[in-house]
Amino acid sequence: MEVPVPLILALPVLLTTCWFYTAYLSRTSFQHIRNKRICLLIAHPDDEAMFFSPTLLALTAPELGNHVKILCLSTGNADGLGDTRQRELLDSASLLGLQNPPSDVFIINSPDFPDSMTKSWSASSISNVLSSAFVTLSPSPVPNTTTVSTSRATGKANGVTSRKAADSKGTPPVATIDILLTFDGHGVSGHTNHVSLYQGARAWLSGLMAEKAGWGCPVDLYTLSSTNIIRKYMSMADAPFTLFWGVLRDALNDARGQKLGKRSQSPRKLFFVSDWTQWRRAQRAMTDGHRSQMRWFRWGWIGVGRYMVVNDLRREIIK
Repeated sequence: MEVPVPLILALPVLLTTCWFYTAYLSRTSFQHIRNKRICLLIAHPDDEAMFFSPTLLALTAPELGNHVKILCLSTGNADGLGDTRQRELLDSASLLGLQNPPSDVFIINSPDFPDSMTKSWSASSISNVLSSAFVTLSPSPVPNTTTVSTSRATGKANGVTSRKAADSKGTPPVATIDILLTFDGHGVSGHTNHVSLYQGARAWLSGLMAEKAGWGCPVDLYTLSSTNIIRKYMSMADAPFTLFWGVLRDALNDARGQKLGKRSQSPRKLFFVSDWTQWRRAQRAMTDGHRSQMRWFRWGWIGVGRYMVVNDLRREIIK
């Protein structure tokens, strides 16, 4: 059976219309993140562009008043290009909306975090780095404390500030960020280092909440949803699917909870769809920013990769 030519010609128009409309809905119909201190936790320079560009382009919009930082736990030195890739990350961050990359991008260079497809990173080492970067002492002095620091420059943990359990129960957990973004437990691409970030982020927040029964976690952890391989390469065609498959359902549940007075201040899911201009900026973050990484398969990724256009992130429950 022959497919009518007008139908074939109409498909690109229909796809483009659905994409633009979904991008419009993502900006106008979902709860926005405003006036927050946000950190994106990544494993390698280029993760921010290849996987999180829709999120960064949305959250760095000046009218939202957010302060976005990037913490990268390796220099990506697997091919001996660590110094080059560090500079490229700063260029990419600027293209993706960070206002002052030299002061808002932190890169760890430590043997604890080798750029490797086969070596996992210790959750406790990641937790120590996060504690060093984002945990401060309570304003009220507490006796019998042990204070130790972690170097951002090397990522080597010299220790963590701790209190006696008896004292900690009476004080709320504190942090210098409000939101932490990273990969989910599948790491999107299955990369071992990506998966380690998820485990380390959860370990950090679980430690932050230890002996803090009755207090809410001061940091919301959002993880980037992994998809199957077909959806991974559907580019903008996955936007309406993502919207109606999961995000809209969760949004309705949140709205229902709000009517019952049960809604959290933090949205259950974050949903970002880039429009044409944002998609081109994300591509430039790779082609102009991460030039050393532009091998043949990455040209394919920036053309048809779903994560260059669509991000949906789920808020993790930390107990």
